[in-house]
Amino acid sequence: MSLAEAAAPASADPRDILRDVFGYEQFRGHQAAIVDHVAGGGDALVLMPTGGGKSLCYQVPAIARQRAGLGITVVVSPLIALMHDQVGALHEAGVEAAFLNSSLSFEQAQDVERRLLRGEITLLYAAPERVTTPRFLDQLDRLAQRGQLALFAIDEAHCVSQWGHDFRPEYRQLEVLHTRYPQVPRIALTATADDLTRADIVERLQLQEARQFVASFDRPNIRYRIVEKSQPAQQLLRFIEQEHEGDAGVVYCQSRKRVEETAAFLAQHGIDALPYHAGLDAELRQRNQDRFLREDGIVMVATIAFGMGIDKPDVRFVAHLDLPKNIEGYYQETGRAGRDGLPAQAWMAYGLQDVVNQRRMIDESPAGEEFKQGLRGKLDALLALAEATDCRRVRLLAYFGEHSGPCGNCDNCLAPPQVWDGTEAARMLLSTIYRVQQASGIGFGAGHLMDILRGKATEKVAQYGHDKLSTFGIGAQLSEPQLRAVLRQLVAIGAVAVDAEAYNTLKLTEGSRAVLRGERQILLRESVAQPASRKRSTGTRSGAVAAVAAGLTAEGQARYAALRAWRAEVAKAHNLPAYVIFHDATLAAIAALDPQDVGQLEGVSGIGARKLAAYGDEVIRALRAV
Repeated sequence: MSLAEAAAPASADPRDILRDVFGYEQFRGHQAAIVDHVAGGGDALVLMPTGGGKSLCYQVPAIARQRAGLGITVVVSPLIALMHDQVGALHEAGVEAAFLNSSLSFEQAQDVERRLLRGEITLLYAAPERVTTPRFLDQLDRLAQRGQLALFAIDEAHCVSQWGHDFRPEYRQLEVLHTRYPQVPRIALTATADDLTRADIVERLQLQEARQFVASFDRPNIRYRIVEKSQPAQQLLRFIEQEHEGDAGVVYCQSRKRVEETAAFLAQHGIDALPYHAGLDAELRQRNQDRFLREDGIVMVATIAFGMGIDKPDVRFVAHLDLPKNIEGYYQETGRAGRDGLPAQAWMAYGLQDVVNQRRMIDESPAGEEFKQGLRGKLDALLALAEATDCRRVRLLAYFGEHSGPCGNCDNCLAPPQVWDGTEAARMLLSTIYRVQQASGIGFGAGHLMDILRGKATEKVAQYGHDKLSTFGIGAQLSEPQLRAVLRQLVAIGAVAVDAEAYNTLKLTEGSRAVLRGERQILLRESVAQPASRKRSTGTRSGAVAAVAAGLTAEGQARYAALRAWRAEVAKAHNLPAYVIFHDATLAAIAALDPQDVGQLEGVSGIGARKLAAYGDEVIRALRAV
């Protein structure tokens, strides 16, 4: 950059900002249209998958509008971790940004507020709880009166909807931004929203006049895989050891107890695993999260309290040991894998108890029946995805209204499952439930019913005289996994109910009739509860490193390793995740280019003017040391 260029006023053109501030030559997908619309003062609702570049959709307009003299942008964000990393990344790019949250002292918060009112901040991040307080709104009033309120960006907008998977009541109060400041444009963004949730966002945030931008929900780099539960902890261990040794990953569990047990189990077997849930000491929870963000190869075992807004790009797998509540939750959580566009996996172990637990939670909810029906419908869609014998991706995208063809990259496409007709087995099970209830006057659990059907003369079977029933032994040819799959399907379609108050015993429903009469066919996949196929281990290098460096020569890989080591030192000194300094892809591009001076770094994707000035000389020195 020449002295004349350095002295010139900063451009408010979004394409100049993209290149000079963020180091990218062009926008991706819908980004250009969104940025132009919002920078020009239009309202927008943006649905874009995780890793699709949502942040740039409001950061670039925020900078453009600030440079045009229109003032500051307020970003409503639900998580402290997200605010810290976003603000840190903006500082690295040379953008004046700040956050207001509970991690600040009173004096620090006051300093941010003073800078805000002086117009020294381009983007201010704050939680919805703070944004809607009288004190904060009074500050916004003062900015608005001076014409210095440029934009509101509402991130994770699905939180406003009761149908969203992360509903937060405080998001409902954000409609005050439109009623109080109707002249200020707003952009609401989310990675996950079906038609119902989208309509709720529009209504709750009064975005009826907003332009909607819906990007493809497809994440082609993610391989979806669902296996039948059988010793899930061992299945998970095999999956990590055989396919993701040394990789960063996230494992989701439903309960805090399961989180701690799983993290301890993985750690005992040499996996660098850490627990994360709301019940942990706040300091420990933060320390574990910081390690996951800043170190390579950490596996975080967590409840769904973890992950929203986590920008770590090199998560190579997301695993579920328990069934999520709906497809939105599943999609959002699995979307945390492979944000860098490199191959990643979404792996889930799924069994009968998952269906039972989710059904019970809905039935026992204090919510109204109409709301419960909505939850059941969403659960049914997820169960259909789990039981599917056709392409997982086609089903997943269809849920969000997107049509596609077989992907060739999910488990069902790569190894089409064998299908068998379980209708007769289902009728046998329903008949057994009926006869047991008739004979004993009480209900029984799945294990006992399967023992009767398979003709196992257990002590309990003999005690109740169930070996005398007409269905005793008539399913002897069926395996236990087959019968569990049948039961899972029957519970999923509502043909069998689980009585939670009677020790999870099974009972018939109105939906049982169609199956008993042979009017409804039950098609099932063969058991898939086998170990994961063995794959060549990546050794001590993570899959992300191997994939990024794969196209480099031996000398290029040495340069890449040196750059990673340099980046780790800088990130530690700045107390930031390494990817905030430079992404792996940027380091790989530098290693391939082998620049001899700082000038040759100009134009490398991911290196903006501020980073070039801050790190250019250091990068060249690191390369010369190889």
